[in-house]
This record gives sequence, structure tokens and C-alpha cells, in this order.
Amino acid sequence: MSEFYTSVHLDKDLCKGCINCIKRCPTEAIRVRNGKAVITKEYCIDCGECIRICKNHAKLATTDSMDNIHNYKYVVALPAPSLYAQANNLDDVNIVLSALKKMGFDDVFEVSAAAEVVSLLSRKYIDEHKDQWPIISTACPSIVRLIRVRFPNLLEHLMPIKPPMEIAAEMARKRAMEKTGLPSEDIGIFFLSPCPAKVTSVKSPIGYEKSNVDQVVAIKDIYPKLISAMTHVVEENKVEELSESGRIGIGWGRIGGEAAGLLTDSYLAADGIENVIKVLEDLEDSKFSNELSFIELNACTGGCVGGVLQVENPFLAIVKLKGLRKYLPVAKVHEAPRDINSEWTKNVEYLPVFKLADSLLESLNKMAQVDELCKKFPGLDCGSCGAPTCRALARDIVRGVANEKDCIHILREYIHKISDEFSHL
Repeated sequence: MSEFYTSVHLDKDLCKGCINCIKRCPTEAIRVRNGKAVITKEYCIDCGECIRICKNHAKLATTDSMDNIHNYKYVVALPAPSLYAQANNLDDVNIVLSALKKMGFDDVFEVSAAAEVVSLLSRKYIDEHKDQWPIISTACPSIVRLIRVRFPNLLEHLMPIKPPMEIAAEMARKRAMEKTGLPSEDIGIFFLSPCPAKVTSVKSPIGYEKSNVDQVVAIKDIYPKLISAMTHVVEENKVEELSESGRIGIGWGRIGGEAAGLLTDSYLAADGIENVIKVLEDLEDSKFSNELSFIELNACTGGCVGGVLQVENPFLAIVKLKGLRKYLPVAKVHEAPRDINSEWTKNVEYLPVFKLADSLLESLNKMAQVDELCKKFPGLDCGSCGAPTCRALARDIVRGVANEKDCIHILREYIHKISDEFSHL
């Protein structure tokens, strides 16, 4: 059933079998069985909440190594806007960009510059598709996957425009090929990622066939080396003027930044996966005004600055981004390149991973079984059975992957019954 790649995975040696992760997972993708967590890939949206909550560091994200730059003849770094908020007392993004070149990259291409391109394209799309209002942002891969598996009625509201990371990768590759004369396969495009969802977006794109990004490196993995390189470029007076983005592009690193780039007040911006789910549920129930044109949703609290592959406190990072944007022009990109393939090339279809059966009648019968099982359970949602809720356990039983005695309360009653019968004998 699993159709797409997932970045988040488990280190069984570190897992202690606690239930913190099963309670935090927004799609109930995790169970604890035989003393270890188990991730159901079909349900996982790579939001990274299990990584954030795991005290034992047993949840990890699959990312690429910086050492892979040696596999290409020419390498380009794509820094996410949120990267600028990771350093203290930064007053010039060119310091970060120059430091990346000192670390071994041949060139840098700001994702924030591509974000300004996407802002231009988004304004045009929203104006031309009022019948699709409110239009939902597709910049966060976790949100797109969440809607795909849980909110099929909202698929038609998704904005069919590639995220800034992809636009940046395509533009960077074309510029590198023109500059060096090298073929595409000799050029390595490295995205510096704030979250595991971006890794999955590269390995298994939704809405288009293939990503232009070759490698995805976690920001936290390059952070120590980056800070050292930043110190050196400042001391050696080797800061180059490399930045190509303004306030709009860099603002994409925090919640509300994408919506601000649309230059309209007719929007809603929500962050944090629980809040996002509430917004989507209300939208599905038609609780929003028809005058609302755009909805920006970020799985992480604070937006991309809150990604689990970052190092800085997201709230402090937002303050840093605000200060950094203060003296920048509103935007440096004023026209979208005409030769960029910015729109989705294939439809995004509903993926019914949560269905109990193939036919409607059988699904209704199994839902009735779930309801009957829930009546037997105490309704405490304690998680001791290894499932996040009593209803989740009931669904697992109906699917044939669990049994009633996994519930410690039913097991206790069963043991007492057996004990009484044994005593009577």
C-alpha cells in the first residue's frame, strides 16, 4: 500500500518502548509492539513530531552527507531562508552565503530568491482562480501529504505550483550549466534542509515526476562547520555580495511569510500540526468565508524555523529573521523567469491509506465492529496497549494486527477470571 518514501525512521537500539511518540503523532502512524516503536509508513507524513518528542533520540531523519560534494564536478548550495535565523548577531546574509562557498560549495542559490518567484506566480494564480478559493499553500510537503491521505475533499484547493526549493534547484542548475558548460549529471544541487519532510519531497515528489535537488543535508549537521566558516570569512574580509532576495523571500522562513508575499489581507496562516488539522477540519466543514483567498499552513510551530533539523529556538529565530529583514528592500525579484517549469505536471490523487476495507459495505461493517469494540474498552486512551487511543486499538483489531487482550484493563479482567476459575477448581 505504501506509495511514497518516508524520511523518519526508528533506531531500535535506542528505543525504550515509551509511549511519548504514539501520543504525539498526528496521523497515529506509530505503535509500540514488543517493547519497541513501529512506524507505519503509509500513515507517516514526515512532520518530525516524533523526532521532537523522543527523549531517547530513537527517531531519526534520513539525510545526505556533506561529503557527497566530492561526487560532483560542480556543487551548488541551496540555503533555506530559515538558515539565516540560526546564527547569532547576523546582520548580513552574505556572510552565510560566503561561508557556504568557503565550506566547499562552488556557488550558492538562495531558496528565498526562488520564494519571491513563487510569490509572483502565486499572486497571479490566486487572481485567476477565484472559483478555487480558498487556495491552500503547497510549500510544506507534510501538509500536502496530510491532505492527500486524510482530507480528499480539499485536494482541489491545493495550489499546483512547485515549492521554492524546487524552483531554486531548477534555476541553480540552469545557471551552473551555462556558467561551466558541464552536463547536468556533473552538477550537484544540495538543499540545506530544516526538516525531514523536505527530504521526502525530494525522494518522492508529489505533483511532479522528479526533483531537481540531488542531495538534502540537515542544517544541524553543517551548523558547527558553517559557524566556523562564517567567522573566517569575516576575519579575512572575504564576504561576497551574493544575496539575491529581499524581505519577501527571507520572510518565507517563518509563519505568515508566504502569505505576506501575496500583498493581501485575505489570508489565514496557521502553524503547528494540531492547529493545522483543526483548520483543515473546519475548512472541510465549510466554516470559512468565501472571501478568504489563501491559506498558509506549516506543520512546524513558527514555520520552517521550527523544523526539527534546525538548532535555534523557533521563537527566537522568528525575532532574528525580523531583525535581519529590517533594512532589506521589499523584494529583489520582480519578474518570474519564463523558462522555469513552475507548475505541477501531474494530478495529486487521494490515497486512502486509512480505509478499513475496499468496498463501502465492508467498510461500514468494520466501522460497526470498531464501535462495538470501543464499548468494551475503558475509554482512557492511556496508550498502555501500544496504540494512541482506544479507538485506534479497535481499528488495529479489526485490521487483524492486534487483539483485545492488548488492552491491560481487559487483560486484567481476563486474568482475574482465570484466577477465580482456577481457585474454584
